[in-house]
Amino acid sequence: MIPFIVVYVIFQLIPLISTIYNSFFENYMSGLTQVGPNFVGLANYKKLFSDGDIWIYTKNTMLLWIMCFIPQIILSLVLGAWFSDVRLRLKGTRFFKTVVYLPNLIMASAFSMLFFTLFSDGGPINSMLMQIGFIDTPYKFLSNAGSARGLIALMNCLMWFGNTTILLMAGMMGIDTSLFEAAEVDGATSSQVFWQITLPLLRPILVYVVITSLIGGLQLFDVPQILTNGTGDPMRSTMTLIMFLNKHLYSKNYGMAGALSVVLFIITGILSLVVFKITGNDKRKG
Repeated sequence: MIPFIVVYVIFQLIPLISTIYNSFFENYMSGLTQVGPNFVGLANYKKLFSDGDIWIYTKNTMLLWIMCFIPQIILSLVLGAWFSDVRLRLKGTRFFKTVVYLPNLIMASAFSMLFFTLFSDGGPINSMLMQIGFIDTPYKFLSNAGSARGLIALMNCLMWFGNTTILLMAGMMGIDTSLFEAAEVDGATSSQVFWQITLPLLRPILVYVVITSLIGGLQLFDVPQILTNGTGDPMRSTMTLIMFLNKHLYSKNYGMAGALSVVLFIITGILSLVVFKITGNDKRKG
Protein backbone atom coordinates (compact mmCIF):
# COMPACT_ATOMS: atom_id res chain seq x y z
CA MET A 1 0.00 0.00 0.00
CA ILE A 2 3.01 2.32 0.36
CA PRO A 3 3.15 3.45 -3.33
CA PHE A 4 -0.54 4.38 -3.30
CA ILE A 5 -0.26 6.20 0.03
CA VAL A 6 2.80 8.18 -1.12
CA VAL A 7 1.16 9.19 -4.41
CA TYR A 8 -2.08 10.11 -2.62
CA VAL A 9 -0.34 12.24 0.01
CA ILE A 10 1.87 14.09 -2.49
CA PHE A 11 -0.62 14.71 -5.28
CA GLN A 12 -3.96 14.92 -3.42
CA LEU A 13 -3.76 15.37 0.35
CA ILE A 14 -1.02 18.02 0.44
CA PRO A 15 -2.61 20.14 -2.36
CA LEU A 16 -6.00 19.87 -0.61
CA ILE A 17 -4.59 21.06 2.72
CA SER A 18 -2.62 23.81 0.94
CA THR A 19 -5.78 25.01 -0.85
CA ILE A 20 -7.77 25.20 2.39
CA TYR A 21 -4.86 26.99 4.09
CA ASN A 22 -4.51 29.59 1.31
CA SER A 23 -8.25 30.31 1.36
CA PHE A 24 -7.84 32.10 4.70
CA PHE A 25 -5.17 34.48 3.38
CA GLU A 26 -5.14 37.65 1.31
CA ASN A 27 -2.64 36.92 -1.43
CA TYR A 28 -2.82 38.67 -4.82
CA MET A 29 -1.01 40.95 -7.26
CA SER A 30 -1.99 44.63 -7.46
CA GLY A 31 -0.21 45.82 -10.58
CA LEU A 32 3.43 44.97 -9.93
CA THR A 33 2.96 44.93 -6.15
CA GLN A 34 2.51 41.70 -4.25
CA VAL A 35 -0.15 42.00 -1.53
CA GLY A 36 0.13 39.42 1.23
CA PRO A 37 -0.03 36.74 2.20
CA ASN A 38 -1.99 38.26 5.09
CA PHE A 39 -4.36 36.24 7.26
CA VAL A 40 -7.93 37.49 6.74
CA GLY A 41 -9.98 34.61 8.13
CA LEU A 42 -13.30 34.14 6.32
CA ALA A 43 -13.07 37.43 4.39
CA ASN A 44 -12.46 35.64 1.06
CA TYR A 45 -15.57 33.51 1.53
CA LYS A 46 -17.68 36.55 2.47
CA LYS A 47 -16.50 38.42 -0.61
CA LEU A 48 -17.11 35.38 -2.80
CA PHE A 49 -20.78 35.17 -1.80
CA SER A 50 -21.43 38.91 -1.46
CA ASP A 51 -20.41 39.60 -5.08
CA GLY A 52 -23.18 37.31 -6.32
CA ASP A 53 -21.28 36.03 -9.34
CA ILE A 54 -20.84 32.57 -7.84
CA TRP A 55 -24.60 31.97 -7.94
CA ILE A 56 -24.75 32.86 -11.66
CA TYR A 57 -21.84 30.58 -12.49
CA THR A 58 -23.23 27.74 -10.36
CA LYS A 59 -26.52 27.99 -12.24
CA ASN A 60 -24.67 28.00 -15.58
CA THR A 61 -22.61 24.96 -14.59
CA MET A 62 -25.58 22.91 -13.40
CA LEU A 63 -27.68 23.88 -16.42
CA LEU A 64 -24.93 22.84 -18.85
CA TRP A 65 -24.50 19.53 -17.00
CA ILE A 66 -28.23 18.75 -17.08
CA MET A 67 -28.47 19.66 -20.79
CA CYS A 68 -25.59 17.27 -21.47
CA PHE A 69 -26.41 14.43 -19.09
CA ILE A 70 -30.09 13.80 -19.87
CA PRO A 71 -29.63 13.04 -23.61
CA GLN A 72 -26.34 11.29 -22.83
CA ILE A 73 -27.84 8.80 -20.35
CA ILE A 74 -30.88 8.14 -22.59
CA LEU A 75 -28.69 7.49 -25.63
CA SER A 76 -26.30 5.30 -23.63
CA LEU A 77 -29.12 3.22 -22.13
CA VAL A 78 -30.66 2.63 -25.57
CA LEU A 79 -27.34 1.66 -27.17
CA GLY A 80 -26.36 -0.48 -24.19
CA ALA A 81 -29.68 -2.34 -24.29
CA TRP A 82 -29.33 -2.96 -28.04
CA PHE A 83 -25.74 -4.17 -27.96
CA SER A 84 -26.23 -6.41 -24.91
CA ASP A 85 -29.50 -8.00 -26.09
CA VAL A 86 -28.56 -11.45 -27.42
CA ARG A 87 -32.04 -11.92 -28.92
CA LEU A 88 -31.44 -9.15 -31.47
CA ARG A 89 -28.32 -10.92 -32.82
CA LEU A 90 -26.82 -7.67 -34.08
CA LYS A 91 -23.89 -8.03 -36.48
CA GLY A 92 -20.69 -6.04 -36.23
CA THR A 93 -21.24 -5.09 -32.58
CA ARG A 94 -17.50 -4.88 -31.88
CA PHE A 95 -17.05 -2.39 -34.72
CA PHE A 96 -19.94 -0.22 -33.55
CA LYS A 97 -18.73 -0.33 -29.93
CA THR A 98 -15.37 0.99 -31.11
CA VAL A 99 -17.02 3.72 -33.18
CA VAL A 100 -19.22 4.76 -30.24
CA TYR A 101 -16.19 5.08 -27.96
CA LEU A 102 -13.93 6.91 -30.45
CA PRO A 103 -15.22 10.48 -29.71
CA ASN A 104 -14.04 10.00 -26.11
CA LEU A 105 -10.47 9.79 -27.42
CA ILE A 106 -10.63 13.15 -29.22
CA MET A 107 -9.21 16.09 -27.28
CA ALA A 108 -11.70 18.71 -26.11
CA SER A 109 -9.65 21.43 -27.79
CA ALA A 110 -9.99 19.70 -31.17
CA PHE A 111 -13.73 19.26 -30.65
CA SER A 112 -14.12 22.92 -29.68
CA MET A 113 -12.18 24.20 -32.68
CA LEU A 114 -14.20 21.93 -34.98
CA PHE A 115 -17.54 23.21 -33.66
CA PHE A 116 -16.27 26.80 -33.66
CA THR A 117 -15.50 26.45 -37.37
CA LEU A 118 -18.75 24.63 -38.21
CA PHE A 119 -21.05 27.06 -36.38
CA SER A 120 -19.28 30.36 -37.04
CA ASP A 121 -21.15 33.11 -38.89
CA GLY A 122 -19.57 32.11 -42.20
CA GLY A 123 -19.28 28.41 -41.39
CA PRO A 124 -20.67 25.39 -43.24
CA ILE A 125 -23.79 25.08 -41.03
CA ASN A 126 -24.93 28.64 -41.74
CA SER A 127 -24.12 28.24 -45.44
CA MET A 128 -26.16 25.04 -45.65
CA LEU A 129 -29.15 26.55 -43.78
CA MET A 130 -29.13 29.57 -46.08
CA GLN A 131 -28.90 27.43 -49.22
CA ILE A 132 -31.99 25.41 -48.30
CA GLY A 133 -33.84 28.62 -47.45
CA PHE A 134 -34.23 27.92 -43.74
CA ILE A 135 -32.66 31.29 -42.81
CA ASP A 136 -31.97 34.49 -44.77
CA THR A 137 -29.00 35.79 -42.78
CA PRO A 138 -26.30 33.89 -40.86
CA TYR A 139 -27.46 32.86 -37.40
CA LYS A 140 -25.03 33.87 -34.66
CA PHE A 141 -24.84 30.60 -32.76
CA LEU A 142 -22.16 31.83 -30.36
CA SER A 143 -23.88 35.15 -29.68
CA ASN A 144 -27.11 33.68 -28.32
CA ALA A 145 -27.23 32.13 -24.85
CA GLY A 146 -29.48 29.21 -25.82
CA SER A 147 -27.52 28.11 -28.87
CA ALA A 148 -24.14 28.62 -27.18
CA ARG A 149 -25.20 26.49 -24.22
CA GLY A 150 -26.69 23.94 -26.59
CA LEU A 151 -23.43 23.61 -28.53
CA ILE A 152 -21.42 23.11 -25.33
CA ALA A 153 -23.89 20.49 -24.09
CA LEU A 154 -23.87 18.75 -27.49
CA MET A 155 -20.07 18.61 -27.56
CA ASN A 156 -19.83 17.14 -24.07
CA CYS A 157 -22.58 14.63 -24.86
CA LEU A 158 -20.76 13.47 -28.01
CA MET A 159 -17.46 13.24 -26.15
CA TRP A 160 -18.70 11.22 -23.18
CA PHE A 161 -21.72 9.15 -24.23
CA GLY A 162 -19.40 6.40 -25.54
CA ASN A 163 -17.72 6.03 -22.16
CA THR A 164 -21.12 5.93 -20.43
CA THR A 165 -22.38 3.35 -22.93
CA ILE A 166 -19.42 1.04 -22.24
CA LEU A 167 -19.98 1.29 -18.46
CA LEU A 168 -23.70 0.55 -18.75
CA MET A 169 -23.07 -2.34 -21.14
CA ALA A 170 -20.63 -3.85 -18.64
CA GLY A 171 -23.34 -3.66 -15.98
CA MET A 172 -25.96 -5.16 -18.29
CA MET A 173 -23.74 -8.07 -19.29
CA GLY A 174 -23.15 -8.79 -15.60
CA ILE A 175 -26.85 -9.52 -15.05
CA ASP A 176 -27.70 -13.22 -14.78
CA THR A 177 -28.98 -14.36 -18.19
CA SER A 178 -31.38 -16.82 -16.53
CA LEU A 179 -33.51 -13.84 -15.50
CA PHE A 180 -33.94 -12.79 -19.12
CA GLU A 181 -34.66 -16.38 -20.17
CA ALA A 182 -37.31 -16.72 -17.48
CA ALA A 183 -38.90 -13.43 -18.54
CA GLU A 184 -38.94 -14.58 -22.18
CA VAL A 185 -40.65 -17.83 -21.18
CA ASP A 186 -43.24 -15.84 -19.27
CA GLY A 187 -43.94 -13.78 -22.40
CA ALA A 188 -42.41 -10.49 -21.28
CA THR A 189 -41.80 -7.92 -23.99
CA SER A 190 -38.43 -6.21 -24.52
CA SER A 191 -39.66 -3.01 -22.89
CA GLN A 192 -40.97 -4.94 -19.85
CA VAL A 193 -37.65 -6.76 -19.51
CA PHE A 194 -35.79 -3.45 -19.66
CA TRP A 195 -37.95 -1.61 -17.11
CA GLN A 196 -38.62 -4.50 -14.72
CA ILE A 197 -35.31 -6.40 -14.80
CA THR A 198 -32.45 -4.52 -16.49
CA LEU A 199 -32.95 -1.05 -15.03
CA PRO A 200 -33.49 -2.07 -11.36
CA LEU A 201 -30.44 -4.38 -11.40
CA LEU A 202 -28.42 -1.67 -13.13
CA ARG A 203 -28.97 0.82 -10.30
CA PRO A 204 -25.48 0.57 -8.72
CA ILE A 205 -23.70 1.30 -12.00
CA LEU A 206 -26.24 4.04 -12.78
CA VAL A 207 -25.46 5.73 -9.47
CA TYR A 208 -21.75 5.52 -10.29
CA VAL A 209 -22.37 7.07 -13.72
CA VAL A 210 -24.47 9.89 -12.24
CA ILE A 211 -21.87 10.68 -9.55
CA THR A 212 -18.90 10.67 -11.93
CA SER A 213 -20.84 12.67 -14.51
CA LEU A 214 -21.86 15.18 -11.85
CA ILE A 215 -18.27 15.64 -10.72
CA GLY A 216 -17.16 16.03 -14.33
CA GLY A 217 -19.98 18.51 -14.98
CA LEU A 218 -18.98 20.67 -12.00
CA GLN A 219 -15.43 20.67 -13.36
CA LEU A 220 -16.53 21.65 -16.88
CA PHE A 221 -13.84 23.94 -18.26
CA ASP A 222 -12.06 23.08 -21.51
CA VAL A 223 -14.97 23.18 -23.99
CA PRO A 224 -16.55 26.54 -22.95
CA GLN A 225 -13.11 28.03 -22.27
CA ILE A 226 -11.90 27.37 -25.81
CA LEU A 227 -15.23 27.96 -27.56
CA THR A 228 -15.74 31.40 -25.94
CA ASN A 229 -12.04 32.28 -25.58
CA GLY A 230 -12.45 32.34 -21.80
CA THR A 231 -15.07 35.12 -21.81
CA GLY A 232 -18.12 32.99 -21.02
CA ASP A 233 -20.11 35.00 -23.57
CA PRO A 234 -22.78 35.79 -24.41
CA MET A 235 -23.56 37.74 -21.24
CA ARG A 236 -21.56 35.28 -19.07
CA SER A 237 -24.19 32.62 -19.82
CA THR A 238 -21.52 29.96 -20.47
CA MET A 239 -19.13 30.92 -17.65
CA THR A 240 -18.65 27.90 -15.37
CA LEU A 241 -17.27 27.65 -11.84
CA ILE A 242 -13.91 26.32 -13.01
CA MET A 243 -13.61 29.13 -15.58
CA PHE A 244 -14.31 31.56 -12.72
CA LEU A 245 -11.63 29.81 -10.67
CA ASN A 246 -9.20 30.01 -13.58
CA LYS A 247 -9.66 33.80 -13.76
CA HIS A 248 -8.57 34.10 -10.11
CA LEU A 249 -5.57 31.86 -10.72
CA TYR A 250 -4.63 33.79 -13.87
CA SER A 251 -4.71 37.06 -11.91
CA LYS A 252 -2.68 35.35 -9.14
CA ASN A 253 -5.42 35.92 -6.57
CA TYR A 254 -4.62 32.71 -4.71
CA GLY A 255 -6.75 33.52 -1.66
CA MET A 256 -9.99 33.85 -3.63
CA ALA A 257 -9.04 30.88 -5.81
CA GLY A 258 -8.53 28.76 -2.69
CA ALA A 259 -11.87 29.85 -1.23
CA LEU A 260 -13.68 29.05 -4.48
CA SER A 261 -11.98 25.64 -4.63
CA VAL A 262 -13.16 24.80 -1.12
CA VAL A 263 -16.72 25.92 -1.95
CA LEU A 264 -16.66 23.78 -5.11
CA PHE A 265 -15.43 20.81 -3.06
CA ILE A 266 -18.30 21.26 -0.59
CA ILE A 267 -20.90 21.62 -3.38
CA THR A 268 -19.62 18.42 -5.00
CA GLY A 269 -19.83 16.54 -1.70
CA ILE A 270 -23.36 17.76 -0.95
CA LEU A 271 -24.71 16.93 -4.42
CA SER A 272 -23.09 13.49 -4.33
CA LEU A 273 -24.70 12.83 -0.95
CA VAL A 274 -28.07 13.95 -2.35
CA VAL A 275 -27.74 11.43 -5.19
CA PHE A 276 -27.00 8.63 -2.70
CA LYS A 277 -29.99 9.64 -0.59
CA ILE A 278 -32.37 9.81 -3.54
CA THR A 279 -31.30 6.44 -4.93
CA GLY A 280 -31.28 4.77 -1.53
CA ASN A 281 -27.72 3.53 -1.99
CA ASP A 282 -26.72 4.92 1.41
CA LYS A 283 -28.80 2.25 3.17
CA ARG A 284 -27.07 -0.80 4.62
CA LYS A 285 -28.71 -4.10 5.24
CA GLY A 286 -28.38 -5.35 8.77
